[in-house]
Amino acid sequence: MKSNKSTDNGLIITFNFAGIVVAYGMLGLSLWLAPIDLSTKGYWAIGILLLTLSLVNFVKYRFDERISEDRIQQLEAAKNEKLLEEFVTDVKAA
Repeated sequence: MKSNKSTDNGLIITFNFAGIVVAYGMLGLSLWLAPIDLSTKGYWAIGILLLTLSLVNFVKYRFDERISEDRIQQLEAAKNEKLLEEFVTDVKAA
């Protein structure tokens, strides 16, 4: 079951990457064909680049936050399991 999930993730990542490539291609083409000065095109291109960097950082920090929450839940589950194990061994010993 786990390999199926990783295959689905790979498919989703590939689909998203293709979408990003198409979107940047269309954006670059529209920027290239826009009837404006080259300096304005450069300004727009820098804005697009900075927006892309901001979105990548946003997704990275959200992903890091989720991993951190998962680790905390795993630690709490391990702590609870240890407490239950100690309780059960104490009950059997008595």
